[in-house]
Amino acid sequence: MSEDLFAASPKHVPTDYDAASIEVLEGLEPVRRRPGMYIGGTDERAYHHLAAEVLDNAMDEAVAGHATRIEIELAPGNRLTVSDNGRGIPSTRIPSSRASPRSR
Repeated sequence: MSEDLFAASPKHVPTDYDAASIEVLEGLEPVRRRPGMYIGGTDERAYHHLAAEVLDNAMDEAVAGHATRIEIELAPGNRLTVSDNGRGIPSTRIPSSRASPRSR
């Protein structure tokens, strides 16, 4: 795929996206211990749901004007890779908790 998804993207798109843009949700330890609570299970159906959520996040970036490409790769062994050229996850510290968004 060599063409951009949104060749006519908006002229002015806010670029301020850093750790201060992340809302910290407290009390997620049960989700970390039991991912099935978040994605609806740990079976094949839940895998499909999780894949749809990841693709939806990439599409949100594109629709908001922050990405022009989304690539999906299906690999052997039920492996799925979704990548886009959007903003990604900020790596600076979240001011309210001093934690990295990647650690959440």
